[in-house]
Amino acid sequence: MRTLTWTRPGAFVVVALLLATGCGSGSPAGGGGQDPWSDAALRHGLAPLASPEVTLQPDVVVVAGGGESIRSVTADGLTWRIDPRAARADELAPGRVMFVTGRSVGRVLDVRRDDRDLVVTVGPVDVTEVIRDGTFDRQGLTLDTPVVYPAGEPFWADPDDGGTGGGGPLPSGRFGRSRPVPVAEHGDRSGRPGPRSAAGIALPAPPVGVPAGGVGDGGRAIPAGPPVASDRPDRPPPRRGGGGIGTRAGAYSVFASCCTDGVGAHFRYAEAGTRLNGTVTLSFRKPSADFHLAIRGGSVTRAELEISGGFGIRVDVEAGTESGRNIRAEFPIGADFSFPIAQVFGVPLTFTIGQSLRIASAFGATLGTVKGSGEFSLASSLGYGYADGSFGPQVRMNFARKKSLLNSLTGVPVGVMGMVLEHRVRFTVGFNALVLTAGVYFELATRYGMTMGSALGAPYALCRGVGLGVTATFGIGYSILQPVANAINRFLSLFSLPPIKTTGGIHAKAKVYANEEVVPDVRTCGPAPS
Repeated sequence: MRTLTWTRPGAFVVVALLLATGCGSGSPAGGGGQDPWSDAALRHGLAPLASPEVTLQPDVVVVAGGGESIRSVTADGLTWRIDPRAARADELAPGRVMFVTGRSVGRVLDVRRDDRDLVVTVGPVDVTEVIRDGTFDRQGLTLDTPVVYPAGEPFWADPDDGGTGGGGPLPSGRFGRSRPVPVAEHGDRSGRPGPRSAAGIALPAPPVGVPAGGVGDGGRAIPAGPPVASDRPDRPPPRRGGGGIGTRAGAYSVFASCCTDGVGAHFRYAEAGTRLNGTVTLSFRKPSADFHLAIRGGSVTRAELEISGGFGIRVDVEAGTESGRNIRAEFPIGADFSFPIAQVFGVPLTFTIGQSLRIASAFGATLGTVKGSGEFSLASSLGYGYADGSFGPQVRMNFARKKSLLNSLTGVPVGVMGMVLEHRVRFTVGFNALVLTAGVYFELATRYGMTMGSALGAPYALCRGVGLGVTATFGIGYSILQPVANAINRFLSLFSLPPIKTTGGIHAKAKVYANEEVVPDVRTCGPAPS
């Protein structure tokens, strides 16, 4: 088996337009005859190939053998077991970048020999930390037959639920008042942990020989050891054909689906007298994508990503409480929908669609229900461009209301009932998997806010309010939800390993749409929408 080689530092060639066919047909321009739809490639991804058109960073270790060198990976995506006999595997060391396949790329945090395996724990890595020079371009990627990659049962999937009981305080103002729940982002993104449930996030048990109490248990130091535990399950195999798949995130049962008429999630929650049942969808029809990425000297000089298909948003939610328990959670949906692109000048790339949810209730009494649904057309295409150090969103808007969320609001609100749902959908062209995915990305976040005033105030006015906010985040690199990063860093701290960062690379944000409505338009219910 020959060792892969790459061009000397400084080589840079601007690539002409690649294939204009669908992502599953033909051979990629720039060489590379591996079939991205073979069983081995689907399981762990395609191996990188040597190419004179691409220069990798000097600390990148390309382990030979591709998926054949990978024996397993934990569901959390952090720990890989690889064949120690694979060429260049012995060069892996903390601080270097492991590159085995397009789905197994990461900054090495720890390397251990365990029986006949080499156990490597990795963290996230930015695309420019892997590629020093190269240009990648593809037009007309058809996004119709995805491969579903379930996460299984990663420990970071358990949301940091800041639920509270007893019925939260009523909003200030007159009796029965019901302003829209603000759709601005909530929660603390500074790294400080937010409110937690009594159980907290369930971390995996330490390895044998490590005290169960974790760091600081009784003042005892924890000996360093391989971050591998018997209760960390392996990642399940992928499944071809799209459709949907069930996952769990703590007490939340989630069914993720893609890509017949969009990408969405149906979720259920039932704990301590509070119930939640809903579906959020980013709809589209026959989507396709174009992308361009140029890197010179380890810096992005130009990037573009555009997804076409006619986009809309839908929500259908019902919530109720018999205890006044409020819920607050933020978590990634544990399944990716991926479209293999094959090697683009030797670099294995994938188009991936991922989702996350953020849920917060504002129940002002110990008893009540609220229900609503709405649908809106949004845009004909989504995307952005980056050049000369500046970003520019490229969203072709065609917003229109198809079904009024405000008019659909019903329920039995003994007290004020409020709910905020945020559905994020991220499109990425790049490498790696699930929460560690990195590359050229565009994320659309849709926030729905709903409130109903107390029915006890109905003689004055039964107030109803809704808020709708859509924002776009786009860039080159990676970002990880703060609760997920918190969970991973708690785990890594058990072994004195360095914490991961929540973001890498460059990015920008833009407001796509925002509106609030309140009925009836009377002083009791607050001001008219701004």
